[in-house]
Amino acid sequence: MTAVTITRTTHETDIQLTLDLHGSGRSQIETGIGFFDHMLHLFAHHGLFDLTVQARGDLHVDEHHTVEDVGICLGRAIHQALGDRAGIVRMAHAYVPMDEALALVVVDLSGRPYAVVQAQWHTPRIGGLGTDLIHHFFESVAIHARMNLHMQVLYGRNDHHQCEALFKAFGRALDAAVQRDPRRSGAPSTKGSLTV
Repeated sequence: MTAVTITRTTHETDIQLTLDLHGSGRSQIETGIGFFDHMLHLFAHHGLFDLTVQARGDLHVDEHHTVEDVGICLGRAIHQALGDRAGIVRMAHAYVPMDEALALVVVDLSGRPYAVVQAQWHTPRIGGLGTDLIHHFFESVAIHARMNLHMQVLYGRNDHHQCEALFKAFGRALDAAVQRDPRRSGAPSTKGSLTV
C-alpha cells in the first residue's frame, strides 16, 4: 500500500486528496470549514495516516457539497490504497473517550458498503459544520471505500466532544483494520476475494 491521490472536480467542488494509510499522522487540511479541518486532522493523527486535503467548494451556498465530496474522495482513496485487500486484518474496532463523551467505531473492510451512525446531537451546528452532515460524511466514506462501518456515540453532553471521539475512533479502528496479518497470505474471506 502506497500513497494514493484522488482528484475530483465538479461544478460544486474542486478537491485534491492524498492519503497514505501507513504514514506517521502528518496532515495538511484546507476545506474552508474550520471544524471539519480539525476533525480530519484528528482522524489522520490518531490513525497514523498521512493526509492532505485541498478543497474549494461552494461554501456561499452551504457546506454540504464540500463535506460530501471530501467523504467521497477519502473513501475512494481508502479503496484504492487497499488494492485487493489480501493479507489485511479486515475487521477492527475502537472505543475512544473525550471527556464526558464515549464513542465506539467498528470497521469491516469487507467490500460491502454500509454505514450505521448513531449519535444524538444537541445543537444544529458545531462551528461551521452542520451536525446533520456528520452522518452523511461517514456514509459517503463507507460507500466509496466499500467498507461496513458502524459508529455509535454511547453518551456525551458536548457535541464537539462527541464528534471528536467519533473521528478519533474511526482513525484508530481503520488503522487496526488495514494492518497486515502475518499469518494470512490471501483475502481474509471465505469467498476468496473482498473485491468482487
